[in-house]
Amino acid sequence: MASASKKWARDVYFIASRLYFLLIIFQIPLFRFPCRIGTCTTPIDVSLSLLYANGIIPGGLVRALLYPGAVAKAIYKNSPIPSYDNLLKVYKFTNMKESPLTHDLQNLEVIVGSYLSVAGAFLGLMKSGRFSLIGILLITWGLDKQVFLRNSNSVVIYPTMIIGLLSAFFSIRADVTKLIRFSKPKASLRNVQKAKYN
Repeated sequence: MASASKKWARDVYFIASRLYFLLIIFQIPLFRFPCRIGTCTTPIDVSLSLLYANGIIPGGLVRALLYPGAVAKAIYKNSPIPSYDNLLKVYKFTNMKESPLTHDLQNLEVIVGSYLSVAGAFLGLMKSGRFSLIGILLITWGLDKQVFLRNSNSVVIYPTMIIGLLSAFFSIRADVTKLIRFSKPKASLRNVQKAKYN
């Protein structure tokens, strides 16, 4: 039973971590949030805009991370695929707005959550971890705070966030194993009780 639970957990983790990675790398919109490039819709937008604006990562790496999403968007919208060299301009990374420190501090949960989400997407391909789930939860908390406490109309959470949340949760192999083990004994105990009364 233990080996079967581990196999199930391994399969669920494998599918969930790959789904989460594709969700992040292909930049499937999860939310709408005002940021340096105007409006960010994915954790990768938030992370890269801040890292590039502060000179932490070079333009070449930014283009490499943005390109899969740019291709996916172009195919979905049936529009021409943007050139690799022109990506920073297409994503408005060349004329970013100055963001006051207070804005970054007020949205710290979304910023930190975006970093963790992107890091978790890549790390999840190699090893099970909680970065993705913590990241998505922080983003959700930060966006909810904006909507409910500050009555911000510019912030929206899309239904795709649920897919991100579930895939992040199921990419934690240890928790999935516990969940499977917890559900199986319960079912067998129910069967024993039924047999006793029959």
